[in-house]
Amino acid sequence: MNLQIHVGDNLPILEAMPSESVDLIYIDPPFNTGRKQTRTTLQTVRDEEQGDRTGFQGHRYRTTEVGRLSYADSFPDYLDFIGPRVEQALRLLRPHGSFFFHIDYREVHYCKVLIDSVFGRDNFMNEIIWAYDYGGRSRKRWSPKHDNILWYVRDANRYTYRFDDIDRIPYMAPGLVGPDKARRGKTPTDCWWQTIVSPNSREKTGYPSQKPLALLNRIVRVHSNPGDTVLDFFAGSGTTGEAALCNGRHAILVDSSPEAVEIMVRRLAVWDPEVIRPRDMRT
Repeated sequence: MNLQIHVGDNLPILEAMPSESVDLIYIDPPFNTGRKQTRTTLQTVRDEEQGDRTGFQGHRYRTTEVGRLSYADSFPDYLDFIGPRVEQALRLLRPHGSFFFHIDYREVHYCKVLIDSVFGRDNFMNEIIWAYDYGGRSRKRWSPKHDNILWYVRDANRYTYRFDDIDRIPYMAPGLVGPDKARRGKTPTDCWWQTIVSPNSREKTGYPSQKPLALLNRIVRVHSNPGDTVLDFFAGSGTTGEAALCNGRHAILVDSSPEAVEIMVRRLAVWDPEVIRPRDMRT
């Protein structure tokens, strides 16, 4: 397995890469929420006298901020920003390759029209709904608790889809399908129920928009082959890289944030200390 991590503006980095050199691309670009996205890391210490919150069995705990990561998520010309990068994604994909574009309700409709114009409407395969049902509830509207993942292929007549590697999920009414099917489970539809990375999870890196490994494992296992190269040019916390490496794929990760790159290196070095080498780092 090989890992490359590039830090910098992803567009010139993509332009320097050879055509038809990757097998799968997944990106989770900024969602253009108009806000600064921030994730604060807290340390909690039991303190019965000066604690600022109550925990298990009524004990008091004092919290101290030990770190903060943030990035601006506001683009006045969002499609002008995304468009050239989608064009590079098409150029970089091998003929059997897939492109996954992760976004939410704010921009998904505009982005689909844009990506249709680059990849072609016939090469649009699915809109996957990732539903997570976690966090607060709005009192003014139906609470948005899903993201949209658009799946495109380079060629609708020739693409990687490893059906036998799809993870199985439980039947909602196992008594209706018989014991064998209930034991085996069923394949997911285009609606994926998967919790977000919990603040208390061992998987948490502290990156504001970290996506769960289970989500990327499914995409990598089904839409690429062992030994293939997976590219993520909005790599953030490196979840795509971990999914690629632990499933026997090569990974190319790009992010403009030095803080994100530090998280990736630390995360992937823990997974396998031999993966990170100085020659793998690109600037």
